[in-house]
Amino acid sequence: MSLQQEVMAALKEAMKAKDQTALTALRAVKSAILLAQTESGAKEELTEEQELKILQKQVKQRKDSAAIYLKQGREDLAAPELAEAEVINQFLPEALTEEEIEKVVVMTIESVGAEGMKDMGKVMGIVSQELAGKADGKTISNIVRGKLS
Repeated sequence: MSLQQEVMAALKEAMKAKDQTALTALRAVKSAILLAQTESGAKEELTEEQELKILQKQVKQRKDSAAIYLKQGREDLAAPELAEAEVINQFLPEALTEEEIEKVVVMTIESVGAEGMKDMGKVMGIVSQELAGKADGKTISNIVRGKLS
């Protein structure tokens, strides 16, 4: 079952359960997937990697919004954003721990022969592609920066 089919099934369940938070989050995911499919030059079907990137972007947007709301002391606005992020998170694969990410980064640095910050882009490109959907880009960046400096 493709991600789009899973989202549609979950959307139907949310409608039956009258779960407004899940409905809002799933409709946003459905919309983002449809937009990606209809972009000029896009193929009919999205790859699994593209779908994961869309989901990660949706979760990140909600977490960023919640952080801004919390900074402004608006817990009432932050709570729904975090709840929506959790609904979308259920479609993402289990995230890797920092230790697992670190192992991949160290192996990549050794295989590329990176020496210092000038090679960060090379390492980031390979690691980001390898861990697509499994790790947050910011976490990867911090680990790569720590290992190369």
